[in-house]
Amino acid sequence: MEYVYSAMLLHSAGKEITEDNVKKILTAAGVDVDDARIKALIASLDGVDIEEAIKSAAVPVAAAAAPGGAAPAEEKKEEAEEEEEEEVSEEEAAAGLGALFD
Repeated sequence: MEYVYSAMLLHSAGKEITEDNVKKILTAAGVDVDDARIKALIASLDGVDIEEAIKSAAVPVAAAAAPGGAAPAEEKKEEAEEEEEEEVSEEEAAAGLGALFD
């Protein structure tokens, strides 16, 4: 997880996510650095729009945290169908980032 966190830290700081930058962060944090894992991380992030990935991951959290009242049964049914559609797209979006956690 430290590797992914270092990439997210670099991204939020507006810095380029490179092998050297990730290694500097991990070393500063006292992590025993594995160069192969850094290379795999950088390769996995190639072509990934991190902002879009964060937004797509945040949508279900925001929906779950929204205060809800008693909705009519028809609205609940439509929401359930929309959630199923979102789950599929979330799984597809997460597929590229899932390799980072192996």
